Amino acid sequence: MLPGFGLSFGYTLTCLGLVVLLPLAALVARASGLGIVGIWDVASDPRVASALKLSFGVSLLSAFVASLFGFIVAWVLTRYEFPGRKIVDAAVDLPFALPTAVAGIALASLYAPDGLIGAPLDRLGVQVAYTPLGVFVAMTFVGLPFAVRTVQPLIAEIDKEVEEASATLGATRRSTLFKVVLPPLIPAVLTGFALAFARGVGEYGSVIFIAGNLPYVSEIAPLLIVIKLSEFDYGGAAAIATIMLGISFLTLLAINLIQSWSRKRFGYV
Repeated sequence: MLPGFGLSFGYTLTCLGLVVLLPLAALVARASGLGIVGIWDVASDPRVASALKLSFGVSLLSAFVASLFGFIVAWVLTRYEFPGRKIVDAAVDLPFALPTAVAGIALASLYAPDGLIGAPLDRLGVQVAYTPLGVFVAMTFVGLPFAVRTVQPLIAEIDKEVEEASATLGATRRSTLFKVVLPPLIPAVLTGFALAFARGVGEYGSVIFIAGNLPYVSEIAPLLIVIKLSEFDYGGAAAIATIMLGISFLTLLAINLIQSWSRKRFGYV
């Protein structure tokens, strides 16, 4: 055991308790004041149920798309040399650096019916802004960097000689991809998926500008919490937040279990 473990471990638990566990415990305690029946009444409200379904459903879908395209972007940035590669690589981190409100305004301007991208789509009968599709675009935008940055270092570590050996042994490119390249990357892809999902569920600033915030259509759960707070319904806001906390925890737990299984399955610890 490294020297100083007791002190560093105690410091870790103290920081974790003060920064993470204590606020969450206070949230659950506030919501518990409503009782199980009260929380169920909040969760079964049609408007709340619609907002939760939109937030979690679109977050899962956007995380999947961000993971897929994030893998492709990471592969291109790692394996190919082309003019402007460093600029593209730096641009991946823009959603990290941009204030969420700025990102939301930019997306709303682009995808509005009279926007640069929204106008051609509107002529084709596809409306992005002020619809659930706009929520999907915003969540994918903020989740893509997580999917790229978690996979990119592992792609760089894959020895090209392994791929060459696979080809020498007669494996096709498809077999090499699915049996040699992808297995060690699956845990990282799942990590990027989990991070993108978590960011999407809690995203607020970049979504409200493009979503339109129409009840039962494009209203997300975090916005409903803010509305409850503005109405001084602190119990209702805490109940919605607690429901989101529980669903998020169970979802991330399932993703982590799949990630742990994939590491054991493919022999990567």
